[in-house]
Amino acid sequence: MSQGAVHSRTDFAGAVATHLAEAKLADMPEATIDRAKQRLLDSVGNVLAGVDATGNQAARDVFLSYGDASDSTVFGTGARAAAPNAALLNSMAMRSYDFEAVGAESADSSMVAAHISGTTVPVALAVGERAATSGAHVLEALILGDDLASRLAVASGFHTASGGDNTGTVNVMGGAAIAGKIAGFTTAQYRHAFGHALNQMAGTVQSLFDKADSFKMPQSFGARNAIVAADLAQAGFTGLHDAINAPFGFFTLYSPNPEPEKLLHELGENYYGDMIIKPWASCRAAHPSLDATLRLRQAHGLTADDVAAIEVHVTPATKRGFTAQPFSEDPGSETDGLFSIPFNIAAGMIAGTVRPEHLSADYMRSAPVRELLGKITIHDTLPAQEYQTAEVVIVTHAGDRLHQRVEAVLGDIYRNRLTDEAVIEKYYLNVEFGGQKDRRQADEIRERIANLEQLDSIVELTSLLA
Repeated sequence: MSQGAVHSRTDFAGAVATHLAEAKLADMPEATIDRAKQRLLDSVGNVLAGVDATGNQAARDVFLSYGDASDSTVFGTGARAAAPNAALLNSMAMRSYDFEAVGAESADSSMVAAHISGTTVPVALAVGERAATSGAHVLEALILGDDLASRLAVASGFHTASGGDNTGTVNVMGGAAIAGKIAGFTTAQYRHAFGHALNQMAGTVQSLFDKADSFKMPQSFGARNAIVAADLAQAGFTGLHDAINAPFGFFTLYSPNPEPEKLLHELGENYYGDMIIKPWASCRAAHPSLDATLRLRQAHGLTADDVAAIEVHVTPATKRGFTAQPFSEDPGSETDGLFSIPFNIAAGMIAGTVRPEHLSADYMRSAPVRELLGKITIHDTLPAQEYQTAEVVIVTHAGDRLHQRVEAVLGDIYRNRLTDEAVIEKYYLNVEFGGQKDRRQADEIRERIANLEQLDSIVELTSLLA
């Protein structure tokens, strides 16, 4: 709970609700629309890659047992479920390799930790399919939900050291906004939905320290809870008047360092969302160190056999965090590798990248990986105020001491973006890894997303994802 929330007379929920009710796709910038469709393509590829990741079949068995409703598609499985449960399962698949878009975008192009698309895309597709609404309507709602979740993350002053997981907080309101827009909510209904969203918020980063499969749940429950919040509001079940800025609202309960004015700054003029499309399947906190390692590998033509030692220099906060823990002696699921700087560096040196195929238990236990892990040390020598930086020193058997500092990590749309071609290649590789769709089907899915505004019904897309 924030001790610093200041409750002005500003009716934040009312301002947001009015904006959502009035906003139209036709008034949104072309660049905003293009980015949303690129995140959607990336998201769909990540869902299909993650269908069979550890624990997901068990979760499907549970949630598909709850009833016969078949409103929406559970992607890559042939199954159907009630929209809240379909969104949950699709969100879980997307989260499984930590390969989905991240980073709540702020007005100054800085980033606050967040995983927005992992909730908002499954919500938009599940609710859109249930309503058989147009592709343009889904796109409009998705942009609005992404923007709200991003603004909430930035205005909350969220940081992972707070212990919470904002995929289970800001995403719920963003998803509720999406479901409400598709349903044609009034401002009063949006208010109620935000209140119901607030009462379902939760999430802890402890799962990341414990390397538990439950790290997927805040984002996944966020998707389900968003739809439940909107469905309750549509049914006439009343909620809070201002769930965002009430004395015991969002800014008090889920904002470590709130700056409420950022929520409404240029609302309706600029639209924000995840600002990083990941180049590697792992936690973004591991990417600066991995990026530095890969740059040295490429620049000097290194192989794993050349390495005598690798020193990794990070901030004290990173060293204390879940990605700097010693790597498991007996890795059992993808989670062990996703949230490990040492593993990412070892896999990166061997394979030149980190993708879902490098996160199997067999690969993580392999002799080459274990040998390199024994040569990696992590040091908290960088200034505490730095963020998303790392320095790596590789000492070779030849006696060379090679140094690389990274400040602009690959994937950031403002500082070092992935090319459009790289995003498309990532999509195809993920679909191929998942194994549910062939190249022809992948092409057709991509074509439908590229022409989303022209689809009379979003079912033209979701039917291809079954």
